[in-house]
Amino acid sequence: MDDLDELALALPQATKELSEDGRPIYKVHGKLFCFHRGRRPDAVDEEGERLDDVLMFRVADLDVKELLLSDARAIYFTTPHFKGYPAVLVRIPDLARLDRDELRDLVAEAWLTRAQKRVAKAWLAAQEAE
Repeated sequence: MDDLDELALALPQATKELSEDGRPIYKVHGKLFCFHRGRRPDAVDEEGERLDDVLMFRVADLDVKELLLSDARAIYFTTPHFKGYPAVLVRIPDLARLDRDELRDLVAEAWLTRAQKRVAKAWLAAQEAE
């Protein structure tokens, strides 16, 4: 989670808020691109207990979502609540199964879905120049 915090807040105009129960919500221009979900009936463990460790990441479109969901490592998942919505879910312990570059790309792609076009364009140009 420290890496997530660092990577998300390194993006231009990204902010972090905390929900009433202290869960992080990452936004750009007031639009969320990643957040720690509360317990919901659509995400349960093998015993039927609601998961308390789920992050939601926006993705560019449903094709990207399907690509991530097809990853053989089964890090990404979805629920009926997100059917037809461009987002994937990841359990917090599974973040450790992503290397830092993969996590950076996941966070950056989520941010790009919500950032203003001019801000995103400038950031992408800066990334290419590095």
